Amino acid sequence: MTLPALFSFWAFSMMFVLTPGADWAYAMSAGIRGRFVVSAVVGLLTGYVVLTLIVAAGIGILIAGKPLLMLLLTIAGALYLIWLGSRMLLNPPKPEAQNNTFRNESRYNVALHGALVSGLNPKAFMFFLAFLPPFTMATASWSISVQLFVLGMVHTLSCSVVYMFVGIGARLILSARPTAARFIGRLSGIIMLLLGVFLLYREVIQG
Repeated sequence: MTLPALFSFWAFSMMFVLTPGADWAYAMSAGIRGRFVVSAVVGLLTGYVVLTLIVAAGIGILIAGKPLLMLLLTIAGALYLIWLGSRMLLNPPKPEAQNNTFRNESRYNVALHGALVSGLNPKAFMFFLAFLPPFTMATASWSISVQLFVLGMVHTLSCSVVYMFVGIGARLILSARPTAARFIGRLSGIIMLLLGVFLLYREVIQG
């Protein structure tokens, strides 16, 4: 693997990461609620590390080759996004000073939700499966598995920077603006809800 190839993948990865989606919505939700931004982002990154290991180990190709398994994975991810989005829409995140409920939520639960948001996202899985292998080189001194792992970690690092920026930005800008925070919180819930519905429609109804 050459340095130019690695840089090219990083640029491609950043375009993907900078596209708002479920990860952005979850990071913003954590930012609005206050002190759990790091836990939320760590959870999101954990999901990507797991996806990296799955693809690097060759398991991803096996999963992709099983249509029923892919369908079940997509349905699980879609239903989780719908559940989480509905929860955020009905009970929008509030700044920490106004949110006694969130104070009782553990960092582990926040991180776990983040890991499920990214780890069950079929869009992320297909990104790893489709766009990592083209940047590997069969003639490189590193094995294909190692190259896939490195590329996955580059993508995860990109996610860490962007999602921390999104979460902290939401905290700094919206913590003193409860009305705007509720609006953005509901918008984040709508994004997750629509993504989940779209996934179900595309996979189950359209087939």
